[in-house]
Amino acid sequence: MATPRVSSIASALLVLFAYGTPVPAVYAEQKDLDRDFKAAVGLYEAGKYPEAAAQLEKLVREVPESFEVQELLGLVYSAQSQDTRATQHLQKAVTLKPDSAPARTNLATNLAHLGKTEPATEQFRKAVELDPQNFETNHNLGEAFARSGRVAEAALYLEKAQQIDPSSYDNGYDLSLAYLQTRRLADAQRLLGNLLKQKNTAELHNLLAEVEEKDGKFVEAANEYEAAAHLEPSESNLFDWGSELLLHRTLGPAVEVFQQASARYPGSQRLMIGLGMALYARGNYDDAVKFLLRAADMNPADLGCYFFLSKAYDSSPSQADEVIQRFRRFAELQPNNARALYYYAMSLWKGKRAQDPTLDLRQIESLLSKSLALDPKLAEAHLQLGNLYSDQNKYAQAIPEYTRALELNSDLADAYYRLGQAYVRTGEKDRAQQQFHVYQRLREQHLADLDKQRAEIRQFVYSAKDSPTAKP
Repeated sequence: MATPRVSSIASALLVLFAYGTPVPAVYAEQKDLDRDFKAAVGLYEAGKYPEAAAQLEKLVREVPESFEVQELLGLVYSAQSQDTRATQHLQKAVTLKPDSAPARTNLATNLAHLGKTEPATEQFRKAVELDPQNFETNHNLGEAFARSGRVAEAALYLEKAQQIDPSSYDNGYDLSLAYLQTRRLADAQRLLGNLLKQKNTAELHNLLAEVEEKDGKFVEAANEYEAAAHLEPSESNLFDWGSELLLHRTLGPAVEVFQQASARYPGSQRLMIGLGMALYARGNYDDAVKFLLRAADMNPADLGCYFFLSKAYDSSPSQADEVIQRFRRFAELQPNNARALYYYAMSLWKGKRAQDPTLDLRQIESLLSKSLALDPKLAEAHLQLGNLYSDQNKYAQAIPEYTRALELNSDLADAYYRLGQAYVRTGEKDRAQQQFHVYQRLREQHLADLDKQRAEIRQFVYSAKDSPTAKP
């Protein structure tokens, strides 16, 4: 964001008289005007904004056509977050001196505070037209374009600013980020390399890691994330490092990084989920469930945690009572969440059907039916409701559920198999063979399971990075 600038005090008096404003007797001497304006500047610079505003309000009533008084009064109100009041004075200053790039910049900054993105950008653009070789004007316009999502245009002005001052760290970082977002990866790598020679910081290594990841250089990306974590072992940097290892299935090191990170930041839910996911991907299902249970207790309303807990629980039902308790709590917290009811139903069914012949299947059916009432497109719920009917020999009811599940998700291999079984039971052997054939073909594509797991992990990692609550 642009830094507000106050015009020269020495020119204030000249401007006061240049507009031919009648000067009251109290200001008959130039030294009185100069003294009062200097006093207001001093109060502003000392952070005594209410006192400065009182002084300037007195001045602006006497000399309303003074550029310097209007500008400074606008800055004083802006410093107090009174942006609406600031606007009228900063706009007046621009009207009085339209060829002042600093005045345009101050007005633009204030408009940006008010959320008026387009007018702010226009003022920043005019500042560049007035002073095209100035670092600040180009940097500010680049930042304005970046904030409005016009990243390619942002890069043009950030590049110009970088040419004017190659040593600017902040501009260089922002330009590298713009290069990343516009996939100018070679330019980003080059610029970040130069910046790292000037200043070896964790955030530069982290950004370079993102560039290398997007360029498909996974080893280099992991190395840069590691360098960032060593320089600054923040929760965010450790999460990024562990996530990069997890994404590319370097599972042993991923578990180690998440273990150490969770010990350092025991209150971080995403680190705990990351550890649970890494253990699950490595096949340590019991431990995965244990840590995902801890993550669920950190934020009982977080959906992402329960998704991975359900996955790990499928392979490790030994902690059934604790898992059921968490899913019950989730369903109670979010009774209108289709997945919450689905997870609760499945936790009850999986946890008790093996050892409890008196399990109330009507409760399972009710939960699955309520889940589908909330989200009729939840393919997994259709599949499991079909399984529930099949287990009770209600094949005529099961078949439509399997069919609907496959309409919604044609990759559900188990749905083909169970549908084939249902057709066998109803005497439709030709249809059954068709389903078994598709099931066999899908099972042979075993790599798809791994790809699906990677996609699920990637979705979690990116959503956790983007979450506004992700970083403490």
